[in-house]
Amino acid sequence: MSESLRDILEAAARGVFPPADGATSVVRQHSPRDAGVIAFTAHSVVFTDGDPQWVRETLERTDCDALAATMNARFLAAFMERTGRRSDTIDVLMVGSPLPGEPPLTLKEIDDPAHPRVVSSLRRRDEVRVWSTQGGVLVLGRGVAGRLEVAVEVDADVRHRGLGRALVSAARQLAGGEPVWAQVSAGNARSLRAFQAAGYRPVASEALLIA
Repeated sequence: MSESLRDILEAAARGVFPPADGATSVVRQHSPRDAGVIAFTAHSVVFTDGDPQWVRETLERTDCDALAATMNARFLAAFMERTGRRSDTIDVLMVGSPLPGEPPLTLKEIDDPAHPRVVSSLRRRDEVRVWSTQGGVLVLGRGVAGRLEVAVEVDADVRHRGLGRALVSAARQLAGGEPVWAQVSAGNARSLRAFQAAGYRPVASEALLIA
């Protein structure tokens, strides 16, 4: 596979995935900030500026099902040690196509760099924009390979009322005609349901390694 990471993600957003051939592609990082692994169905993509031969040899030594090796804890631990990076979790990678029209929510764009969700986004994304509504916050920014990523925060006292779903749906209308990506912890079933109900579809798992 000769495509760049950006090429691979843009194709996946269109529903065109790497071949399910059991292989692992090793591609260069799009930026110094982001390295990691994206595991599609029966094909993984490791994005790193490190030695591709090291990646392949380490995967071969990982004692597990070869299809699961890139997400195996032993490989990820070795990858982090090799690169001096850390990882928070393995996420479900989801994508939503853009939607026309204006969000039905009343959203106000704000500048609040101290908000915890914004602080987290600023560490991992560029061109971060923030909107607030009663009971929630919506953040959009450029993350892995320049893709547009969404994050939301819903106040505890207004949860279970559909606000999270409304916010992530609004992100698709604020996207300016491009896909919106989301990284959701596999154990966060509530968020996964909200994203799926808002039209996002799971495309891969992702382990992001950050410096």
